[in-house]
Amino acid sequence: MKFTCYKDKIIKAINSVVKGVASKTTMPILEGILIQTNENEIKLTTYDLEIGIEYVMECDVKEQGSTVVNAIMFSEIIRKLPDTEIRISLNDKNLLEIECEGSHYKLATMNPDEFPELPKIEVENSIEIEQNLLKNMIRKTIFAVSTEESRPIFTGCLLEAENNKLNIVAVDGFRLALRSIYLNKSTNDFNAVIPGKTLNEVNKILSDSFDTVTIGISKNQALFDMDNCKIVTRILDGEFLNYKNVIPTSFETKIVVNKNNIQDCFERISLISSSSIEKEKKYPVKVNVDIGKVTISCTNQTGDAKEELFVSTEGKNLEAGFNPKYFLDSLKSIDDEEVAIEFGTSISPCLIKPVENNDYVYMILPIRLRED
Repeated sequence: MKFTCYKDKIIKAINSVVKGVASKTTMPILEGILIQTNENEIKLTTYDLEIGIEYVMECDVKEQGSTVVNAIMFSEIIRKLPDTEIRISLNDKNLLEIECEGSHYKLATMNPDEFPELPKIEVENSIEIEQNLLKNMIRKTIFAVSTEESRPIFTGCLLEAENNKLNIVAVDGFRLALRSIYLNKSTNDFNAVIPGKTLNEVNKILSDSFDTVTIGISKNQALFDMDNCKIVTRILDGEFLNYKNVIPTSFETKIVVNKNNIQDCFERISLISSSSIEKEKKYPVKVNVDIGKVTISCTNQTGDAKEELFVSTEGKNLEAGFNPKYFLDSLKSIDDEEVAIEFGTSISPCLIKPVENNDYVYMILPIRLRED
């Protein structure tokens, strides 16, 4: 095997596949990158038995072949080489030689025949969507994915095609994020729960362009096919939350507020709420809604803070407690200038949504306030 390529191109390929490398495994082969040549291109593949990533790039192939090399060592050497042409070859001792200007490295390799094949996916349903749209949908929901392995189904996002609309839903038991778009082409209804880890990696590879990505779904696997890159992942088993039944359809109190203004208030209040001397105790922020005004406050051993904003209000006065991080995560993902925040009672979920459209909604559960 022998080929020549430029550093910027192979770095892009390595960055795309490296997240498919197993970090904790008893199988050293899974810590490697499979390198295969094919006419005027090479294919890099990684697979940790949950997520597999392939990346194909054009280069000057002089001899055909394949090998597996430790991903961390290979990527770090390539990353630190000069920004110019790199020559890579497999010698007769099965050492991978990397040459660039005055640099010359030889790396031990592994048998490519031992590298596990990526699952063959028989796609049952698929959709095509612009990469910038999918990237936006993931960004607006992924933060609400659960990290609790005790409820594995919530460590993923629900991808749901329904009535020619794509919904992505994340929930962790305390909050919910929903982002929707209408699809340009008619498609069959389907749903699948994709691991949050996979969507994080997909998001990093997606570009802010109108180029398309095809999402293919089979019984237990999903495929993301874009540009030169393919990502294969397992689908999580289990029953996802019936989110339509838990999102409130009415409110008792509503405010309309400038997004940046209320985000700034929560960020300042968080300085007090998160700085408690008693680290094991959680101190919510208190939200009070009066006519034309919302007051956000917090008191603990560190001190106390209060922020007031003049806003448009509708309905009853309200007092409720919330985790400020959940509010901030939602507000930071919103691009609109104004948002509507709808409250039920002091113990009912709160909704954050756009004023003009219905393409996203965030739901946050309140925290019971301690009696003074």
